[in-house]
Amino acid sequence: MERVGLYLLVLVVTLRYTTTVNGGAASPTAMDLIRASCKTTLHASLCVRCLSSYAGSIKGSNADRLLAKAAISVSLNNTKSASVFISKLGRVSGIKPREYQAVKDCISTMTNSVASLSQSVQELDQMARTRGHDFEWHMSNAETWVGSALTNQNICARGFDDSSMNGHVKNAITSRMVYVSQVTSNALALVNRFAVRHRKGIRHP
Repeated sequence: MERVGLYLLVLVVTLRYTTTVNGGAASPTAMDLIRASCKTTLHASLCVRCLSSYAGSIKGSNADRLLAKAAISVSLNNTKSASVFISKLGRVSGIKPREYQAVKDCISTMTNSVASLSQSVQELDQMARTRGHDFEWHMSNAETWVGSALTNQNICARGFDDSSMNGHVKNAITSRMVYVSQVTSNALALVNRFAVRHRKGIRHP
């Protein structure tokens, strides 16, 4: 009976070790890349938190491009959500005229931001099928589009700088825009990192 118990104990320990080594082999490598890459951003903790769920798809020789695309996708999803949120605030009863105009301008800039981020995702997808000068062209476009998206987000936030608009609407929008601009800033940093590493011929974390 004791021998059976010992056998079962050894079996359990062996299975746990095998699961940890074989089942988790790909994930730590991807997470190492994510952590190392996020150190180059202004908001590293947020970067790791947002991208950790993409670890399973960030692998192979295209890992840097896939990481940049994942970061842009996070930004795009949050920008879309913020755009819908701001649009709803514009319909709140009792909104001040200046607030309404600022919200209206913000909706326009956020629409542009969504379009720019969508375009940058397309550029990264194009890079998977091109080489040489065409690759560099799409790379440059992706950097430009993400930078444009961040600029539009900052314009939206600055529209509420005036203290005369202090209140619920301003607080709600500016707090939302801080988060959105942070994830977009991270995305831009990772796209730029991808560009630099590609031009230097770096293919490992």
